[in-house]
Amino acid sequence: MPSRVPPPGLVHRSGTTGSSVIREALALTNRPDVLSFAGGLPASELLDIEGLRTAYDHALTEHPLRALQYSVTDGDPRLRELLADRLTQRGLSVPPDRLVITTGAQQALALLATALLKPGDTVAVEEPTYLAALQCFGYAGARVISVRTDDDGIDIDALAHVVERDRPRLLYLVPDFQNPTGRTLALARREALARLAETKGFWIIEDDPYGELRFHGARLPWVTAQEGAHDRSVLVGSLSKILAPGLRLGWICAPPALRQACVLAKQAADLHSSTVDQAAAAHYLGTHDIDARLDHARALYRDRCAAMLTALPGALPLGSTWSRPDGGMFLWAKLPEGHDTGALLPRAVDHGVAYVPGAPFFAGPPDPTTLRLSFASHGLQDIEEGMRRLGKAFT
Repeated sequence: MPSRVPPPGLVHRSGTTGSSVIREALALTNRPDVLSFAGGLPASELLDIEGLRTAYDHALTEHPLRALQYSVTDGDPRLRELLADRLTQRGLSVPPDRLVITTGAQQALALLATALLKPGDTVAVEEPTYLAALQCFGYAGARVISVRTDDDGIDIDALAHVVERDRPRLLYLVPDFQNPTGRTLALARREALARLAETKGFWIIEDDPYGELRFHGARLPWVTAQEGAHDRSVLVGSLSKILAPGLRLGWICAPPALRQACVLAKQAADLHSSTVDQAAAAHYLGTHDIDARLDHARALYRDRCAAMLTALPGALPLGSTWSRPDGGMFLWAKLPEGHDTGALLPRAVDHGVAYVPGAPFFAGPPDPTTLRLSFASHGLQDIEEGMRRLGKAFT
């Protein structure tokens, strides 16, 4: 009998660091004894279950074959029309044919990485940055370089240095209420960033899942809307934080050639996003006052953020610092030197509270003293109790 020859081994790809952190953080949300501020989940009471049920009923009653058959790769035309109208109302005048509907904003990043990156290409990111973006660029074989940030977002002088030294093909950033820090990129830096991209010739991926969740201050224009950035900026959005994460619907707004490249990449990946989910989302957005619902969400998150900020001085060790978000779902804390939030997490869980250690959000050397907290998914009493438990864990 001939000897058995094993199949080829798996291809090693970077970018998987931190995946266990995400799994563990989400698992903690299902433990009834733990108040988890780890996950990036919108408040469950904001999910319009009845409204979405009606939207699905409409899709399956009025246009059942359209909702259940194959469809076009770039997305439901009505949904793209509604999203384009919404972008135009918010200051970015674009036609529907500039959009591609994706299976969540995460797929949007994967498609853009496929269209823009070759193995070995350099990507610049904020320090720290969205963990799943690091994974996405790592799987594309990119070399990821972090750029210093402060309370006003990415440091433009530091970025200019990285651009000169490393020649990145693209910059990825979350300008509004960034994940994980909750910080917002200042207007002057948005303008300077557009000028830098125009003169140095790199792409900007502007990820905006939280922009409609501003609860303090006036809305700032997108980087994509800045003069000089139109032909080299991509705006990525999502319905997860304003409608429901389970729909898994996001979108890309990109210049025509890049948009077409993303359509072809998506065709190879999944042909198209769920037809019935797109139809339901289009009906919902076309028949409901989403702005009124967002007003309620903003007020809810404003109060929850304020409650967490009020409780933090008693929860964190003396000498800690933290961000003060104007919107979104997260804040970022830094403990005094010598603390390790990764090592402290099991102790916190033993006290019935959870957070995400900050280290996995760094492309470069991590800062073990940092952590991310989400104020979005718990009521005021739970936030107060959770911060009390955190204070006991850090004592």
